[in-house]
Amino acid sequence: MTDTPLWLPELVLFNDFSGNWETYIDAIYQYFKDDLIDNQAYFKSLRVSIRKQPPYQEKHFSFWHVTSTGEKEEERIPDFRRCERIRWIRPIIENADDPAVKVWENQRRDGKRICLWLESQNYLVVLSPRQDYVLLLTAYTTDYGSTRRKLWKEYNNYQSKKG
Repeated sequence: MTDTPLWLPELVLFNDFSGNWETYIDAIYQYFKDDLIDNQAYFKSLRVSIRKQPPYQEKHFSFWHVTSTGEKEEERIPDFRRCERIRWIRPIIENADDPAVKVWENQRRDGKRICLWLESQNYLVVLSPRQDYVLLLTAYTTDYGSTRRKLWKEYNNYQSKKG
């Protein structure tokens, strides 16, 4: 990885917890709580909210969504690359004005989205605008060339319409 912004925290690695899954998941959940529940985050002037329901293993819905992968919520599996980057969500949201973060809006079948892509680190945070806040929908790595090409196309289309 290159061009790492100074405001980006270190990865939270599974190996640093002696390979103990329960200790690791509790630690990254605590980071999630510290960053997005116990201390209010903001995207521009809008507060960032998360989905709490339905909880799973006494942890908020949004937490599981940003740390696991899969099409069906009830069948999602842990994604270590997402878990390692749990501390990146808030800084990316709060540094959306940094040129390192590409920001654009797009339309999905179920509504408008705000995409925040830290391209240099292949990581995307997706928010959904609401009346007076934004909802964290997901965050994930963008490792595949096809995903990056799609994101570049969306970003460029947005920029051309905006400009």
